[in-house]
Amino acid sequence: MKNESKTRDFIKFLGTAGARIVVAKQLRASGGMWLSLDGTNLLIDPGPGSLVRCLASRPKLDPTKLDGIVLSHKHLDHAADINVMMEAMTMGGYEKRGTVLVPGDAITGDDPVIYKYVRPYVSKIEVIKEKGKYKIGNIEISAPVKHIHGVETYGLIFKGKKHAISWVTDSKFFPELPRKYKGDILIVSVLRVEPSKLDHLCIEDVKKIIKAVKPRVTILTHFGMWMIKAKPWEVAEKLSKELHTKVIAASDGMQFDL
Repeated sequence: MKNESKTRDFIKFLGTAGARIVVAKQLRASGGMWLSLDGTNLLIDPGPGSLVRCLASRPKLDPTKLDGIVLSHKHLDHAADINVMMEAMTMGGYEKRGTVLVPGDAITGDDPVIYKYVRPYVSKIEVIKEKGKYKIGNIEISAPVKHIHGVETYGLIFKGKKHAISWVTDSKFFPELPRKYKGDILIVSVLRVEPSKLDHLCIEDVKKIIKAVKPRVTILTHFGMWMIKAKPWEVAEKLSKELHTKVIAASDGMQFDL
């Protein structure tokens, strides 16, 4: 049997949790996303349980098939499993391989999240910078703008031969944000239904982003308690009708085939 991660282009949502309580109680899983595009496999934001979710996936997602790991920012719900996934990708350091793409404060300063002993295991660690451009395998990656989110945070655009996937991760909304992301597939982290003082997006922010990007499909993920109570699938259905475009609410383990 062929390894599915090498024979099909897809996004697998290992988890869709997006707030401390949701993660702590595992009301939604918190494993991040697996992107397989043009024969390249990336793990994005390996939060708590990422390794377990990969191995429990059906079909199984083999960490040794990863070409790289990408981190948007160092908050635990995004980064808790990054060290264990670097070990898994490299067979505990016995097979030096893979690229790790992270913000600078994930590896420097007083509070880095990547252990020093793990760093030599991988082939390369690259630091994300605003407007930076990178390549892992066959996927081109760009960081169009620095987000407003307490720690150094970047959303990313992943480009393959046929698809451009824009990923708007955690941030306070600001007017330039929607104009920075273009792609036929849009993934948005939306913690709350209503606006708040927190540096997170709400549904009104998502509407502005969708109107600006005009994607073929939008996938909502990274839900906080209020979004879960509002039933994300119902929120997505209402947005689809209001904006006359396809909006999907991700669920734990959901695979979106490209």
